[in-house]
Amino acid sequence: MKKDYTILVPTMLPMHFELIASVMRANEYNVEVLETKPTLQIAEMGLRYVHNDTCYPAILVIGQFLDAILSGKYDTHKIALIYFQTGGGCRASNYISLLRKALVRAGFEYIPVISISFSGIESHPGFKLTVPFVVSLVYGIMYGDLLMNLVNQCRTYEVTPGSAQALADKWTEKLGHQLGGKMPRYSVVKKTYDEIVASFAKIPREKRDSVKVGIVGEIYVKFSPLGNNNLEAFLVSEGAEVVVPGLLDFFLYCVFNSIEDYRLYGRNKFSHRIYKIAYNYLCKKKDDITAAIRNEGTFDTMTSFEDTVKLAEGYISHGTKMGEGWLLTAEMLELAHSGVKNIVCTQPFGCLPNHICGKGMMKPIKEGNPDVNIVAIDYDAGATKVNQENRLKLMLSNARANKEKSKVPEREQEVEKVAV
Repeated sequence: MKKDYTILVPTMLPMHFELIASVMRANEYNVEVLETKPTLQIAEMGLRYVHNDTCYPAILVIGQFLDAILSGKYDTHKIALIYFQTGGGCRASNYISLLRKALVRAGFEYIPVISISFSGIESHPGFKLTVPFVVSLVYGIMYGDLLMNLVNQCRTYEVTPGSAQALADKWTEKLGHQLGGKMPRYSVVKKTYDEIVASFAKIPREKRDSVKVGIVGEIYVKFSPLGNNNLEAFLVSEGAEVVVPGLLDFFLYCVFNSIEDYRLYGRNKFSHRIYKIAYNYLCKKKDDITAAIRNEGTFDTMTSFEDTVKLAEGYISHGTKMGEGWLLTAEMLELAHSGVKNIVCTQPFGCLPNHICGKGMMKPIKEGNPDVNIVAIDYDAGATKVNQENRLKLMLSNARANKEKSKVPEREQEVEKVAV
């Protein structure tokens, strides 16, 4: 079917997903990443075919698929839908079941749905994950994380608005060609890291009085402009520098949990060693990105995942792994320890794991880190963008006030020096 069918991919991280699509095209799949449309339009489409008590990201993803199907742009007998499943206990395992039910209700039960799953939930005779395929996907995710990190460190300070994103778009196209051929040698990938960092260091920037704001939360609303009402763009428009932990960390979290299952419960006995090899491999690859940033010397580096794991100790058990689990708590601590004291915790309304591991952990995190300013923002089809942005503006106001307070001791010291 791959010769005649177009596989539709829902959007989440634009640069990451374009690179992933390039890898899929190199494996002879005809792939198209769906364009982002207004959130309200997609949410309304999703609510026609999904119960309104369903997880908000599920409503949006299914709404985006059905919006594309009903647009008239595609031959519905020549398209397939694809989505990633982690095998967790919430929507990560139930999305595709909900999607298939929605397709039946809309009269498109004949459209195939493909699951990308490393936990063996489903298999498809026409869609195989080979080792070169998976390695190239990992390279795409790492490139995406690096570009996202550098864009966020530039765009608040760039002299020419939009120059950082324009450079990232050029790199996304160039990297797409690199990944769209044979699997590149890792020496080429590491060299490309250095070239990417050097190119962003040349962007003209000026010093501006801004506050750093970290974004954590449920993976979809954390990353997706569709899911969080363009949260990053709003924060930048308010003069903040955005800091977002990368997508690779989520995959490391999933692999780490499989290792932890063996330690806690004796599960994955036979695959335990394979998971450890994968974990060490991914950690090393992330450290190589960090080294490229550090060696150039202009930008702040990423936190190693091993350090993120340690930060959770004393706050939450590594056995807490429903949804984003302990990683959500650890990422807030990671941001705090790296100097990002203002944090937005994004969560779908009613998402129990994220309310516990995110909003529920705010008090102990603040007790251990009194200077941290955290706000939890709910995202739902019934939530208004105005209310969300007003809460964000209040957080930014507090952040700027706290920043001014921190300058007072410095000014007093300067006055004392002058007096002496």
